[in-house]
Amino acid sequence: QRRCKALEERGLLFVGSGVSGGEEGARYGPSLMPGGSEKAWPHIKPIFQAIAAKAGNDPCCDWVGGDGSGHFVKMVHNGIEYGDMQLCCEAYHLMKDALGMTSDEISQVFDEWNKGELDSFLIEITKNIMAYKDADGSPLVEKIRDSAGQKGTGKWTAISALEYGMPVTLIGESVFARCLSSLQAERVHASTHLKGPASTKFTGDKKEFVEHIRKALYASKIVSYAQGFMLMREAAKVFNWKLNYGGIALMWRGGCIIRSRFLGNIKDAFNKNPNLDNLLLDDFFKDAIHKCQDSWRKTIATAVTLGIPTPAFSTALAFYDGYRSARLPANLIQVG
Repeated sequence: QRRCKALEERGLLFVGSGVSGGEEGARYGPSLMPGGSEKAWPHIKPIFQAIAAKAGNDPCCDWVGGDGSGHFVKMVHNGIEYGDMQLCCEAYHLMKDALGMTSDEISQVFDEWNKGELDSFLIEITKNIMAYKDADGSPLVEKIRDSAGQKGTGKWTAISALEYGMPVTLIGESVFARCLSSLQAERVHASTHLKGPASTKFTGDKKEFVEHIRKALYASKIVSYAQGFMLMREAAKVFNWKLNYGGIALMWRGGCIIRSRFLGNIKDAFNKNPNLDNLLLDDFFKDAIHKCQDSWRKTIATAVTLGIPTPAFSTALAFYDGYRSARLPANLIQVG
């Protein structure tokens, strides 16, 4: 913002662009999220859209908005990525520990999920990771240390949510889940002292429970994206950005880590109603949540009973229940 203003006073146009796609994006086209001096867009548009990834025939690049909006949108993208990865981890954890499934069996499940409404890059690579074998023929994933690092963009998203008063709870829990994973030595020590439930294995219909997990993941994913777009909408109000939310969803449909079929539904929702307050209120997503709700609740209840942590699944459902409540108990806080 400061740079745009200072340079425009000197007759210069400044653009800052979010870029997603990593090495593959560099070779085959990234998702580009440019923002800054709007007068610069006609000059750079042909270049940026030519090198960007394509979703069908549409370039995964469009003008985001003024000032630092391009980088802000990229930051939220990365926060959503944290959420998507945590949801995959929780699904894996349930299948492995509650159902006793092998890595190959879990890979097959993710493969099936990738053929439906969860079709996405992260589901696809999770399938591949679960199937990958070490030199001795054993699953490589089980030899990897369970301590996740982070580059900071998920944390920035969570901090921004706190600054703007937006309940972006799933991304926040995803960051904290990584923080907890990094306390490996403490966890190993605690595991020898702290007791959990007597039963840690699911004894019902495994195939049915896998479907419950799928629906819980899908419903939680909807909430995560709804929260991410809430944060972008609030930032747009604060900085007077005119963001095209359907266009942002299109920019993410190719060339980036969170690319998925799901984003096309988000684009459709905002194209139908550019002033949509929340994705949960769109007919498509509302119906999807309603269809998944029973499985979502059963998955979390089972996880709690078996002592398996599902922070992202759980906070997504808590947000949903809070958001649909006409009255919350905050009146008690106000009395204090």
